[in-house]
Amino acid sequence: MPRPWTYLLPLLGFLGACAHAHGNRQVVSPKNGYTVTRNLIYTPAGWPEKIPADLYRPATRKPAPAVLLIHGGGWTGEDGRWQMDSIAAQLAKRGYVVLNVTYRLAPKYRYPAPLEDVREAVKWLRLHADENGIDPSRIATFGYSAGGYLASLTAYTGGSDIRAVVSGGAPSDLTFYRGGYLVPQFLGGTQQQVPERFYEASPVNYISRSSPPTFVYHAANDTLVPPEHAWAAIQALEKHGVPHEVYWIKGRNHIPAFLLPANAVNRAIDFLDRWM
Repeated sequence: MPRPWTYLLPLLGFLGACAHAHGNRQVVSPKNGYTVTRNLIYTPAGWPEKIPADLYRPATRKPAPAVLLIHGGGWTGEDGRWQMDSIAAQLAKRGYVVLNVTYRLAPKYRYPAPLEDVREAVKWLRLHADENGIDPSRIATFGYSAGGYLASLTAYTGGSDIRAVVSGGAPSDLTFYRGGYLVPQFLGGTQQQVPERFYEASPVNYISRSSPPTFVYHAANDTLVPPEHAWAAIQALEKHGVPHEVYWIKGRNHIPAFLLPANAVNRAIDFLDRWM
């Protein structure tokens, strides 16, 4: 993704920094029917980093479906969990257990480190299902931009048994990026230097008949992750007969569509309700 991604991140990071200062876990008292546990570590002992997440739990006695929520940011920068707080709250109010995660970021870490982290988060949800009221057979991934990319790649590459995926503003085919610096930084080289990695790291190449139902939403005027990414995913989903739904956010570019997603998030949660 090209350089403009970063111009807004310092401002947004300043606004959200207080919400996710690292430290001891804190449990937010029940509000609107759910509780929040901040900064729990979901990675196992011996992992390269101790990576935090926030756990949202609805007030229900029945095992609930869970959503692994993944922030964007071009696979770089700082912990962006705060970006997804409002979506996490919406999901929790609808009865979902939500694990809002961060992951190892470039330039210190490269692909496949973030994918490995997200897979560990799925394992954490299953390992701690009983104590957190989770139905381990009903886990979805949900993300925007780089988070949507990781949500899709985790769901499509197998081994995670993801029930459904919500992919917002996600780069689906990294070979579309023939320049820029974020993708080469993430993959450890340019397309000329590591062409096989551009193919290997593209979610669209793993869509098959066994892929989970997918909700795709995308900004119609996106210049950072152009609509061709969404169309590539949609065509692959159609080719393989994967149940899917598409929502276009009209008249907006990448970041405005995240900040003002029209009805995309509500429709995405409705989609999860049907499949979860």
